Amino acid sequence: MSVEKRKALGRGLSALIPSAPVAGAATAPATDAAASLRREYFVAPIEDVHPSGNNPRRAFDDAGLAELVASIREHGIIEPLVVRARAESEGGGFLLIAGERRWRAAQKAGKKDVPVVVKDIDALEAFEMALVENLQRQDLNPIEEAEAYRRLCDEHGYTHEKLAVRVGKDRTTIANALRLLKLPPPVRSMVVDGRLAAGHARALLGLAASVEAPDEKAAAESIAKAADEVVKGGLSARQAEALVRKLRAARETKAAPAPSTAPAKTASVRDLEARLLRALGVRCAVVETGPGKGRLEIEYPSLDDLDRVLDKLLRP
Repeated sequence: MSVEKRKALGRGLSALIPSAPVAGAATAPATDAAASLRREYFVAPIEDVHPSGNNPRRAFDDAGLAELVASIREHGIIEPLVVRARAESEGGGFLLIAGERRWRAAQKAGKKDVPVVVKDIDALEAFEMALVENLQRQDLNPIEEAEAYRRLCDEHGYTHEKLAVRVGKDRTTIANALRLLKLPPPVRSMVVDGRLAAGHARALLGLAASVEAPDEKAAAESIAKAADEVVKGGLSARQAEALVRKLRAARETKAAPAPSTAPAKTASVRDLEARLLRALGVRCAVVETGPGKGRLEIEYPSLDDLDRVLDKLLRP
């Protein structure tokens, strides 16, 4: 894979579509550039274009699709589909890289031909381009986005840092997106259909560490129950975070160890520890090592909890 192609991905749609489409054959002898552009851009029979099965986008809104069908009937397809050639052994024609929604709408609108831009790229580049195109259009729901990131990491060995560079996001955004895949399936469905926003879902993940491992079933039930409460109460993301802190504090108190022989803590120290627990959602200990001095110990049951605590502590 060439360096030139790698750099092009970050430009998203501008890297996929030629700046000026060519309509028909030129009467004068064409330059090499013009001939190359005609080979990339032309009108193809719609039956020659096939979905690749690798589109990061899985959900298509029926109402939005109906509006696009009406627009295509009135104005045609303004932006061409981006495709790559399909092997003759697979039946020939083209596989979609970007524009499956337009392709579906064109079928419903009764179109026989569609404008296409043909790119000579491999399957990995095609998947990355499709992901970038959907991200730029904000067409993916948070779970689809997370699943696409995970696939690139699992199948192609990308680290979070490398993936962030490839898709033009920062590492924290990638990590936060991938955390959503830890949600139990019923709660993921709430995110897909829009009942829960990604911010609500990430807050609910704080409940997973409040259930003693390896009881994943209890963790999933806790998250699902809290998700229902968030949806039914129409809670904001901040209110969802407060709910999680409340539930975690209740469980931490219930699971507190038996009293030790260490000197009893003063009321002010116990109050401070309780306030820290409510604020950070994890157990904190104020240890007095001498008159007017001591140390603060913050427990984190998982790396997700550590990321969340650091985000709160380091937030400007």
